[in-house]
Amino acid sequence: MSEIIQSLERDLHDFGDTLHLIGSDRLANRHPGEHAGNFGAGAMAEPATPEAAAAVVRWCFENDVPIVPQGGRTGLVGGSISRPGELILSTARLDRIEAIDPLARTATVGAGVTLQALQEATAEVGLIPGIDLAARGSATIGGMIATNAGGILAFRNGVMRHQVLGIEAVMPDGSLVSDLTRVLKVSAGPDIKQLLIGSEGAYGFVTRAVLKLESFNPMRATALVGVPDARAALALIAHFRSRPALQLEGAELMWQRYLRDSAADKGFDLGWLEADTPAILLMEVSAGSEAEAREALEEGLAALWEEHGLTSGIVAASLDQARRFWALREDGDFMYRHFPAAPSFDVSVPPGALDGYVDGLRQRLKAVDPGFDAYVYGHVADGNLHISVIGNGVAAPGVKEPIEDAVYTGVAELGGSFSAEHGVGTEKRRAYLSYGNASRRAVAQAIKAALDPKNLFNPGKVPYRANAPRT
Repeated sequence: MSEIIQSLERDLHDFGDTLHLIGSDRLANRHPGEHAGNFGAGAMAEPATPEAAAAVVRWCFENDVPIVPQGGRTGLVGGSISRPGELILSTARLDRIEAIDPLARTATVGAGVTLQALQEATAEVGLIPGIDLAARGSATIGGMIATNAGGILAFRNGVMRHQVLGIEAVMPDGSLVSDLTRVLKVSAGPDIKQLLIGSEGAYGFVTRAVLKLESFNPMRATALVGVPDARAALALIAHFRSRPALQLEGAELMWQRYLRDSAADKGFDLGWLEADTPAILLMEVSAGSEAEAREALEEGLAALWEEHGLTSGIVAASLDQARRFWALREDGDFMYRHFPAAPSFDVSVPPGALDGYVDGLRQRLKAVDPGFDAYVYGHVADGNLHISVIGNGVAAPGVKEPIEDAVYTGVAELGGSFSAEHGVGTEKRRAYLSYGNASRRAVAQAIKAALDPKNLFNPGKVPYRANAPRT
């Protein structure tokens, strides 16, 4: 057992069952999540109350022990990697859904509640969180707050930053700041919660939050539509968003290679799709009934077919078929079976710039190596693309930085971001320093120095404070 765990057991024994302390022997039996290095510290604290979490942080502050906050460990950029000498602080036992208020349309939850658990609980009263993403079964509310998660509904409801009404968090000195506001309108000084949202665990440890809820309508229709480009997809989206009795529930664009390889992996028949179709739009709408939703979807597509050069389309005949449509987009593990070393990226550009960006990206990749290509797919309505670069040699020495440059070139100039929804972590450090906003970095470093002068919270990650005691 590590010295950290032994000392915590000795000094914090009064917290009893509200604080579980776990050493490397027990961590060895757990899945580390998306990164093998997440359990590198070999020591984890699992508080069951905010007070227990605060006690752990105070102890770490007094003993100069670095803390790595962890939620569901679904992050894709190494933001939860830990090392020997650090302590993992997990939200796993902060998993209570404390209150759902149908009138105020809010939910008060612990940071360890998974998105799916909250979705299921709120659906019982006809509501749903205003955010959704593929990792819903394991992604936790605290982790989603820390990374400012985006997902499927961001085009309509915004990202996590727009979902949080109130927050409670333990600050780096161990103080517990509780501001569980349950109203939208608050103009009472600086909004402290916005410092924590998107900070990737650098400024504090979220313990509870109050989230907004939206109406949930299960009466839906889902379609796959072949489109010539992103501009045509955006025209379809604009049409369906303008229909007064209709709600657009999702709009995901998959460029051809991604769709075809995903379909082949899942045994999904694409016989209905014209062979040279450049991209496929997955679209879902809701209405007063399933029949109304389906009719509106079919009529809208028929009206726009020729004007926007649509090539093929299929509307799901059942809920099971709709789920299979969504699996094409959300289950992307096939990429890493085919190309284990494929580097992945998450950028955003204004939606109207998508076609030019994707064309330029492919040209820039070919300039690095004629054999390079990319899987491209994403949340077309808000301009967020997920990109995995594929081809022999993508992991060869000397190509990492040229590939990154091919992906990131021009993004900031278009008004976009090198990281749309996955965060920075350890894997995007170079991008943060080379393609991020310098003045924004300076402010982030100043805040870090003020809140965490010992650099104990998630050290070695954003905001990469210069001359920090630990790196």
